[in-house]
Formats: sequence, C-alpha cells, structure tokens
Amino acid sequence: MSHPLSPSAQKVQDALKALGFSNQVIELQSTTRTSAEAAQAVGCRVEQIAKSIVFQGKNTQKPILVIASGPNRVNENKIAELISEPLGKADADYVRNHMGFVIGGIPPIGHPEKLEIFIDEDLLQYEEIWAAAGNPNAVFRLTPSDLVKMTAGRVVSIK
Repeated sequence: MSHPLSPSAQKVQDALKALGFSNQVIELQSTTRTSAEAAQAVGCRVEQIAKSIVFQGKNTQKPILVIASGPNRVNENKIAELISEPLGKADADYVRNHMGFVIGGIPPIGHPEKLEIFIDEDLLQYEEIWAAAGNPNAVFRLTPSDLVKMTAGRVVSIK
C-alpha cells in the first residue's frame, strides 16, 4: 500500500502532472539530502543525481537555479558571466522564500516564481537521472531531455 506523499512532495507531483509528465515522486526512508545519500538510496551513480543549487544575483537579488550532476562543483564565475552579474550565496531563508522548498529537497520544478535555470551538460550523458522532489527524502526519476523540457533550462558547462 502506498502512503500519501508529504505536502511538499505532493506539490512536486502536482507540478509534474500540470506540466504533462507522468513521473512518480517517491519518498524514501533514508535521507537524500546529499548526492551520495541520494545515489545510494535509489541505486544509481552519484553522477546521475541532478542536484539543485540556488544562488542569487548580487545586484538584482533574483534567484538563480543551477541543476548540477552530483559530484560537480559549480563554477560561480561561469554562471555570473551567463547572467551578467556577480553571484551571491542564497541562505536557507532566501531559498525557502523564493523556491517554496527547503535546502536538500529543492526540485527542478514547482517554484512560486519564474527562475533562470541552468542545467549541467554532464547530466545529458545518462539515460536516466534523479532529482529532489520537495523534501530531503523525496526524489523522482526522469530523463535529461525531460529535465530540459520541464524546466526550460539552459544547458551549459557549469564546471
């Protein structure tokens, strides 16, 4: 018997459905807060974890979402060049207010405002990837092309 999803995971499930995707959000017993934990929990390579990292434009204060392959570090200067302004770190309150989700569970979709989204080109080499779905225990499986379609994100080199 499947349990009802938590409110934040349900929000992601509803967003998927609204966008016309049939991907299923699952909530796991173990935490998927880090890429390594997520990969272990779903049985994939850490490179197949699409982690969401939120930054803010230093001048405009607008949220910037970078969806990176698990082990990759974001080259902030590269993203700053793409948005034509310096990049600032987003703290937990900023993330919750602008994204509608907590750090460790930020999904690629379902945000309250339109975001500038960048997708790590390294994710495109995998048949399937996994993304956070609203809380540190929720994930969903998708293809890289689904990720590009559902987010309208720009595929770039983030390293």
